[in-house]
Amino acid sequence: MTNSAQPPINAAPPAIVLVEPQLGENIGSAARVMLNFGLVDLRLVAPRDGWPNPAAETLSAGAFDAGVGVSQFDQLSDAIADRKMVFATTARPRGMQKPIFAPHQATERIRSSGQATAILFGGEKSGLSNDDIAFADGILTYAVNPSFSSLNLAQAVGVFASTWAAKSDLPLSFSEPLDPPAPRIDVIRMLEHFEKELDRAGFFFPPEKTSLMQNNLRNALIRANWTEQEVRTFRGAIKALAIGRGAARIDRDQS
Repeated sequence: MTNSAQPPINAAPPAIVLVEPQLGENIGSAARVMLNFGLVDLRLVAPRDGWPNPAAETLSAGAFDAGVGVSQFDQLSDAIADRKMVFATTARPRGMQKPIFAPHQATERIRSSGQATAILFGGEKSGLSNDDIAFADGILTYAVNPSFSSLNLAQAVGVFASTWAAKSDLPLSFSEPLDPPAPRIDVIRMLEHFEKELDRAGFFFPPEKTSLMQNNLRNALIRANWTEQEVRTFRGAIKALAIGRGAARIDRDQS
């Protein structure tokens, strides 16, 4: 039986809508971060310097050729005409009766609804206007330092894009399997080896505190969850220190 509350795994990624962006560099940077996190639908509303823009190409790192599609519109209503749900990003209250979402909440809402969605971002100078936000079903805002809430346009896109990817099935950029823990007997022998050399060096003093000191060392070292390679390396280090100490003693005796 399917749980109807479970968000669809393959919910369509939302469109990213930049309303009146000014700098081509920010458009290119937004496209770059979008593609990193699996978003490919970029819509521009009345970009100040028009489109296409060579400055955007430079900062995109090839994102436009690699999959980000760009559509240009004269007005916002046209850019979101095919959308069924719209979120407007803003860092300040607008006095509107709209639900407010954090990025992870908006992402969950998009996935659970399965509806075609747009995320609106305003221009660099003053963000979205109230007229723009009036088109939105909800407001998307970030948990930021209240005394300094100033994100670059592309950075703002990146925060949402990263959250979207965290809830998707995108793989990590790399992963490496961890080596299994060493057999406990190997760790015990390492500890015994270590304690033997410490005893030779006169570390356990006064004698009546030897057991307490050993247990403190064992507790600290056991927490490291040693692998076989780490055990071998550490025992090699103990041996090297012991040999070095012995060589130093011979030098002193001969001098």
